[in-house]
Amino acid sequence: MNKVVIATRGSKLALWQANHIASRLRERYSGLEVELLKVKTTGDKILDVPLAKVGGKGLFVKEIEEALMDGRADIAVHSMKDMPAQLPEGLKLGIIPARESRFDVLLSNRYPDVSSLPTGATVGTSSLRRQAQILHMRPDLEILMLRGNLDTRLKKLSDGLYDAIIVAAAGMSRLNMQAEYFTELSPPYFLPAVGQGALGIEYIQDRVELDELLGFLDDFSTRCCVECERAFLAELEGGCQVPIACCCIHENNHLQATGLVCDLKGERMIRKSVSGKPKDAHSLGVDMAGQVLEAGGREILAELYACRDNQED
Repeated sequence: MNKVVIATRGSKLALWQANHIASRLRERYSGLEVELLKVKTTGDKILDVPLAKVGGKGLFVKEIEEALMDGRADIAVHSMKDMPAQLPEGLKLGIIPARESRFDVLLSNRYPDVSSLPTGATVGTSSLRRQAQILHMRPDLEILMLRGNLDTRLKKLSDGLYDAIIVAAAGMSRLNMQAEYFTELSPPYFLPAVGQGALGIEYIQDRVELDELLGFLDDFSTRCCVECERAFLAELEGGCQVPIACCCIHENNHLQATGLVCDLKGERMIRKSVSGKPKDAHSLGVDMAGQVLEAGGREILAELYACRDNQED
């Protein structure tokens, strides 16, 4: 191949991610031409409604996947946390590069950490997972919807619309952004989204030449962890509509994973952990999901989906 077209969303963070992969390819292959194809997704157009109410994660990838299927692009670079558990037939996540920080951060211009937030403080997030976990820690807080690109969210914080906001640490790091106070929200108290901090390179399954071209970018440790986390999500049949979180760590040829399901207020939280070998990443995720379901997660999910269906009616 002498040219690769990368499909990407047009946000600053998405473009950083696509350009990061493009630069790695140019460094590796001096004669390779790499071009970006910016695609506006449904998720980028709908900014005034929580994702859970308008279709969830797939809103950020559908139009990009169409560009792969119709040949306008060779590969797509995604944030793994935006990827639905199931991919369209004929496409695959062929490459998963090394992961950035997987954790969330609480940002504020006035309060240094969660405990210092005053009673009734406003916290911005449109993620049900973040909402449920922060309310589990501080049920007195008021959660307000926060959508938009990362720079938009930070501007809303600096404009005083929120006392604090919760975002992914990876985006802050990649775009070199700061807030006055920056508090990591990490295990055991706060679990990230499935795949958070990781990138995924998607392309047509039959394009074996891309397997060879891109293979140097794949990171074994990240792939194992993401495979376990995505198996957990798929087994729960979850998405943006429900508070599901999972964190898998790979150390010394060993995986340690924790996953949870909770209600929207963070009052009932089912958390289970598993451990095993990287070769069993998928089955570990499936087993962990089964434990969560048996321990009460099934009832929580049924209630959440019933509530969602009633709202749609």
